[in-house]
Amino acid sequence: MSIIDLVMPKLGESIMEATILKWHKNVGEKISQDETLLDIATDKVDSEVPSTAEGILEELLFQVNDVVPIGTVIAKIRVKTEDGAQEVSGPQASPKPREVEYEEANLVEEVPFVPSNHQPAQVSGNNNSLRFYSPLVLNIAQSEGISMSDLEKIPGTGQDGRVSKKDILSFVANRGNDSLTTQTKLPSQTVTVLQKGEENTSVAEKKDPVFSAPAVFQGNVEIIEMDRMRKLIAKHMVDSKHISPHVTSFAECDVTNLVLWRDRVKKDFEKREGEKITFTPLFIEAIVKCIKKYPWLSSSVDGDKIIVKKDIGIGMATALPSGNLIVPVIKNADQLNLVGLTRQVNGLANAARTGKLRPDDTTGGTFTLTNVGTFGSIMGTPIINQPQVAIMAVGAIKKRPMVIETLQGDTIGIRHMIYISLSYDHRIIDGALGSTFLNAVSKELENFDGTRQI
Repeated sequence: MSIIDLVMPKLGESIMEATILKWHKNVGEKISQDETLLDIATDKVDSEVPSTAEGILEELLFQVNDVVPIGTVIAKIRVKTEDGAQEVSGPQASPKPREVEYEEANLVEEVPFVPSNHQPAQVSGNNNSLRFYSPLVLNIAQSEGISMSDLEKIPGTGQDGRVSKKDILSFVANRGNDSLTTQTKLPSQTVTVLQKGEENTSVAEKKDPVFSAPAVFQGNVEIIEMDRMRKLIAKHMVDSKHISPHVTSFAECDVTNLVLWRDRVKKDFEKREGEKITFTPLFIEAIVKCIKKYPWLSSSVDGDKIIVKKDIGIGMATALPSGNLIVPVIKNADQLNLVGLTRQVNGLANAARTGKLRPDDTTGGTFTLTNVGTFGSIMGTPIINQPQVAIMAVGAIKKRPMVIETLQGDTIGIRHMIYISLSYDHRIIDGALGSTFLNAVSKELENFDGTRQI
């Protein structure tokens, strides 16, 4: 018999870790190949992980609620070999310590964007210290100009006191605030006293929330613990604001032709195709046409390189019954006609609302559309869905009296109007390009062919 390692699978290009929700088998139980062994949750979607072999569950290396990097061994399965050989014993039975596997898995973590004006410090792993540092930690230290002597002073919260990514980023955030660093070594009661003193006003103003005293709320309040998805959404929104300098441009467009066309064909469309046609596939169709003209809107930033994505994947923000949002992706949207886009939009939206999205359904996005008009808003300033560089919001369609230019002169008429907005990453998308793209989408919607056949 031999031992097979089961690793945390990679569930998408941007997914670097997953949380274990439930083990379906206990140590010593038999499991079949492709039988579900555990449930996991990522920042995108929940999923089941099947066993890659048939045998006896030998060992579980992580517990429920543990966050595990992609590629890390999470369980061991004892399987029979064809020649009936006995199980390998001794050091050979375990290929390498769990701690080493964990540190190596950290290599796939995303390194935060580092401004180019930082002077790198000479950090080397060849020193007399017996302390182990992962390549990720050493990379961040070098980028942030942290010397090895300073690195050794950072208290570690990882296994065996190792410095984790969180530890070094916390050190970077608080670097230069010596008084605050000193406070972190004091009891929480002392911190409170120091913050109340007039001579420490500047320190209190600059204190990190991590080290502040527990908040005290007065009056009639309700305290609600964030669920796992809400915590992940909060983290991604804050990270996006830190990574990308956001700029938002707005445009107003007359979608009367589009609205009247949909009203005219929607019954026949549903009867022929078996799908209800909403405005979302019409918006996506216009966006795709404009991305082909301005491909930088479908890109990402890698250091000082711009990665232009030729395969266009349109993410569509979808509300869940819990109130949270998820962004399933229409892959190869530029290769679909209006019927194909409609099927994809309806299928992904229904899967999201019923909890049937697959991990692959939320990967591959290169541009995102969010329809804030669904909830009555006339416009919005959306936050970029990293690692993308742009996101468009469409507001509610409203009837308004507008000035209409005709050959006979200006006149006033009732038109269906909508505001659209584009938030974009100012590192690579300047105002000229962002506004030009937004205006192009507006023209596509305004010039919609009202005589179009389905």
